[in-house]
Amino acid sequence: MNFIAVGNSTATAGNAIPNNGFWPDIDPADFRAAQRIDSTVTATRVEQSLLAAVIDANNQLQAWQRAQIAAGHVTIDDVPVPSWQPSGMFTALYLRAVYALAKASLIERYRDYDSSGDGVTRADALELTIDDYRRDAAWALADIVGRRRTTVELI
Repeated sequence: MNFIAVGNSTATAGNAIPNNGFWPDIDPADFRAAQRIDSTVTATRVEQSLLAAVIDANNQLQAWQRAQIAAGHVTIDDVPVPSWQPSGMFTALYLRAVYALAKASLIERYRDYDSSGDGVTRADALELTIDDYRRDAAWALADIVGRRRTTVELI
């Protein structure tokens, strides 16, 4: 039987990432739990990744947010959810986008942790994972604004 201990259970989750008032603040502990981020990733690194992800998501949602505020919806909780969707849909999609962007960023930063032969092979395998997280974020953002998920490019 093999047992591999990873991390330190006494590591702090990190400080909350304050948002712009329309979107929810981001709790690093929730991010760690949802994305299975262990304590080998420092609180500072998690905070930096989450902040960058919030900035990215907010930039992409800027026009949609402005339109919602102009329509009288002061926070995301005020935006009416379509009747066929569960309540909290917009918040769930926003958190999915932010968490996916932050996780992709963390994977990119930690892929060089072990650059031996095994590390290079593992980094190549993670490339698909990074792309998957970025796709999940793009789809969540598209779902928020009501845009189709498919993008077609001619080569």
